[in-house]
Amino acid sequence: MRWLWIDRVLLHEPGKRLVAVKNVSAAEEHLADHFPAAAGELPHPVMPGSLILEGMAQTAGILVGAANDFREKVVLAKIAAAELRGDAEPGQSLRYDAVIERIDASGAGCRGVIDLWDHGAASWMRLGEVELMFSHLDQNLAGRGFPRENFVFGENFKGVIAMLRELDRD
Repeated sequence: MRWLWIDRVLLHEPGKRLVAVKNVSAAEEHLADHFPAAAGELPHPVMPGSLILEGMAQTAGILVGAANDFREKVVLAKIAAAELRGDAEPGQSLRYDAVIERIDASGAGCRGVIDLWDHGAASWMRLGEVELMFSHLDQNLAGRGFPRENFVFGENFKGVIAMLRELDRD
């Protein structure tokens, strides 16, 4: 994974729940394209829904990976359901709350809720819900010649993994 769409892990209940936050910054490159100024109008930058869902998938995927101490290559197999009721704009924060509903040797099923920090109300408001399914790649496609190293939880995730381990020590 080249980009990491979460900034900080707030809570980790091993094998059960992970809560992470993404702060949406005007400096993020993808915001320039969504949506640029049109004739006579100001730009209206928003974080695309696909990237909001990717942040939720990364949060839940890290939770699933941590359940087996990152020995498995965990990949998103399916977004079974997703509903987003708004956009995220620069200066806002997203909170991803992922819960494992089922986990076994072949993979896991998770539910997640996405909340948006509403600066006007100074509170979190529900932005959406997601149902995700993950596959343990080595178990389901064994013998396919995948690299031995865990290319899913590679260099970019080392900081998140360090945060998890720090939280688990506290």
